[in-house]
This record gives sequence, C-alpha cells and structure tokens, in this order.
Amino acid sequence: MRKTPAFWYGTAAPPPGLKPLAWLYDRLSRLRRALTSPHHGTVPVLCIGNITMGGSGKTPVAIAVSHILHDLGFLPHFLTRGYGGRLKGPVLVKPAQHGFREIGDEPLLLARHAPCWVARKRAAGAVAAEEGGAGAIIMDDGFQNPSLHKNLSFLVIDAAAGFGNGAVFPAGPLRELPQNGLKRADACILLGIKDENSREDWRQKLQQYGYQNPVFFADLQPQNPSFDGAFVGFAGIGLPQKFRETLETCGADVAEFFPFPDHYAYRREDIKTLLAAARRHNAALITTEKDAVRLPAKIRESVKTLPVALQWQDEQAITAFLKSKLQKTS
Repeated sequence: MRKTPAFWYGTAAPPPGLKPLAWLYDRLSRLRRALTSPHHGTVPVLCIGNITMGGSGKTPVAIAVSHILHDLGFLPHFLTRGYGGRLKGPVLVKPAQHGFREIGDEPLLLARHAPCWVARKRAAGAVAAEEGGAGAIIMDDGFQNPSLHKNLSFLVIDAAAGFGNGAVFPAGPLRELPQNGLKRADACILLGIKDENSREDWRQKLQQYGYQNPVFFADLQPQNPSFDGAFVGFAGIGLPQKFRETLETCGADVAEFFPFPDHYAYRREDIKTLLAAARRHNAALITTEKDAVRLPAKIRESVKTLPVALQWQDEQAITAFLKSKLQKTS
C-alpha cells in the first residue's frame, strides 16, 4: 500500500541509490518476459494495461470495453489479480459474499458490469473463465505479465501524468521503458485530452518512441455531480490529488482533503479523523467509488461518492477496431 513518491512526478531528481535498483528491476522484468512460455486460451484475451505504477484509468477503460464487446455479441468476463486481497483464486467474484480484504477493491467494481475472476495465476484464471462461459476475457492490468497470451493489448495513458520523470521503478513510476512497452501495444488509449493540438502532440511523442499503431482518446466523466454545501474529500488512489481537482472542477466546495496511498485499507483511526474534519467544517464526506468499497459498512452509506464513466471521443472508431481484431481471432 505504497504512497506515490513526490519525485516520481516532480522535477526533483530521484535518490542516487535508486538508479541501480531501477536498472535491476527493468532487467529482471525483461528476462521474465523473455523466458516465459505463455498459456494460449480458447477465447480472445484483451489486456487493458499501462506502463506506470498506480492508477491510470484502466478499470473504467476495461468496463467501457466490456460494454462494446457485449454489443458485438461476445460475453465478456473480467480477469484480474485482485490486488490487496488475500484470495489467490481462481475465484468468481460474488459482491454479496466477498469484501475487498478477500479480493481487492477493483474486482468489486468490475463485477457490477460482467462476471469477474480473481486469480494470482492469470493462466489458471483464464481457464476458469473459459469453463465459466466467457466469450472473451478482459484483463484489468497484466500488461507486463507474460504467463497468458494476449490477442489484443491496450496501453492506457493518463495524459496529465504522462510517464512521470521517465525513470523505471523505484526511481520513477514506470514499470518498463516506454519504447519497450509500446512495442507490445496494439493500441493506446489517452485519457484527459480535450483539444486536437494536444492530441497531435501525444501522437508525435508516441511516434518518437517508435509507436505506429492506433491511438484512441477518451475522458473520465463524473456522473450526475450535485454538490450542496461543503465537503471533506479523501481518496486512496494512485494520484489522489486528481480526485480533488475533479471535485473542484465540478464545482464542489472542498473544505479539506485527505490523500491516502493507493488501495489503502482504512482503519478506525482514519475514520475518526475524517469524521472530525467533517464536523469541524460542517461538511459531508466524499470519496471515489473504489475507496467506498474499502470503507467499514457502518460509515459507507453516509459517505457520498462521485462515480465516473469513460466517454470515448470516437466510440465508432474503437468499436470498429475491436470488431476487426476480434474477427481475426475467431
């Protein structure tokens, strides 16, 4: 449950001692991918991944892709590691029975839209999904995992955060260098770009890394935001300040904001702190949907959430792309 270091996305240089560790992390990851023979499943496998640590919008993208696959006549199932949960799986997520401590937070959100499997071993999870009737498998994360063959790989990029300081973990936020990851990407999905000039800048930036495949653009849109009075916001996501910025952009009066590490399991002391801040400001508590599933049940109903959904800038283009690629695999 790490907290994002400030130097990952700032101008400060990383501590010198981290550079050798970053070199080792990158080499070991590349060696693992080179030496692993992937399992080939019987249904198409689509990977929604990224090359940065923490959130970049993968889960909303995976949900949006599942809706397109459903409309195309496939029965999509999700497959995820279940980060933060203790169950190794394969296990089919049952929201009425499972909590985030068993399966993690993101599977609980995914399971609202399609069957979701949690499995530390992705190949075993894929087999379970196939036996469970999946017509296609959508991996939420796993771009760097070589154990399962992917018929189609998407790289999700948060345009505002980009590639951070450009360094590999732990010296920076990258899981691998962009020029290496982009070689395995069938398409990129850029989130948060509103104007054509910025879109063209990103196309050129990706081309500088040798990338020539399609680029699709989308935004995360808050759903029906309504804000009366003051709010105390909090979030335990990859870049929690982005949630504060979203609240303020939507017109919320954010009296105070508390950032937490990604996938943070809220403790009793944290809840007391948040409730005290709400009383101090005569404000309501508000957080993300992903954070809400990690709250104790007693407080969850009293905390407002701000749901977001992916909006494609050209849904017809991504639909045609998926249809074309999936026809080649069937």
